[in-house]
Amino acid sequence: MKKTIIEARGVCFKYEGATALAVDHVTLDIAEGEFLAILGRNGSGKSTFAKLLNALLLPSEGSVKVNGITPTNDDDCYEVRKSCGMVFQNPDNQIVTTIVEEDCAFGLENLGTPPAEIRARVDDALHSVGMSEFALASPSMLSGGQKQRVAVAGVLAMRPKIIVFDESTAMLDPIGRRDVFALARRLNVEEGITIVWITHFMEEAAMADRLVIMDAGRVAMDGTPRDVFTQTEKVTALGLDVPEMMKLTHMLRQEGVALPDGIMTVNEMAVELCRLKSNR
Repeated sequence: MKKTIIEARGVCFKYEGATALAVDHVTLDIAEGEFLAILGRNGSGKSTFAKLLNALLLPSEGSVKVNGITPTNDDDCYEVRKSCGMVFQNPDNQIVTTIVEEDCAFGLENLGTPPAEIRARVDDALHSVGMSEFALASPSMLSGGQKQRVAVAGVLAMRPKIIVFDESTAMLDPIGRRDVFALARRLNVEEGITIVWITHFMEEAAMADRLVIMDAGRVAMDGTPRDVFTQTEKVTALGLDVPEMMKLTHMLRQEGVALPDGIMTVNEMAVELCRLKSNR
């Protein structure tokens, strides 16, 4: 059984001047090496919860333990951020220099990392995200997807155990979204990095190991994507959609077509429809 790397216990957070809690008594465990997707409509609390994981915000009530550290002061927050990197929605807000490799080295320089180690880590990080050939380029000349890869490289150079992607594909075109998601999945599978993937794209959430849906600051649903999305009516009542094939399955079942629950992909639908045809 994998150990728990993030433990949230009764976590609450309220923004100054707000009347309602943005995060409302959330209790959640995330296992080491897990790929967890978090869905929720606007205002559900998912991005606030992401910032609590990275100690950009501290709970007003409850606790968040990240890699064995429960942050209560600046030193603790600093240690949490070394273990838990974060990639934001807009890469332009995360890129701070005019040369790709310098941006990738920025965090390491602030840590006082020796130059030789910075060089090795930057080269390794840029290679991992497929951006080595752009090491001396200006980020302003890159596409949105390439900028997001640079942002990921800057996080990777810090050697985190966890990366939180806070709607990191929201501003990208379909190709950029696919590439950045594939990169996160590869880092999870090949390097064992725990991924927390905040998104509003159903197709991305469907490919996670586990899916949490938040609503009004609380965890409304928690399970495998197949188990969660099979509950179509409950998901839609939370203001969300389901993957197209699951929606089609639900509609066909209502019309009496004998399809099983849990069809999520076009290939799975094709197999089941062929099975039905062959059984006639």
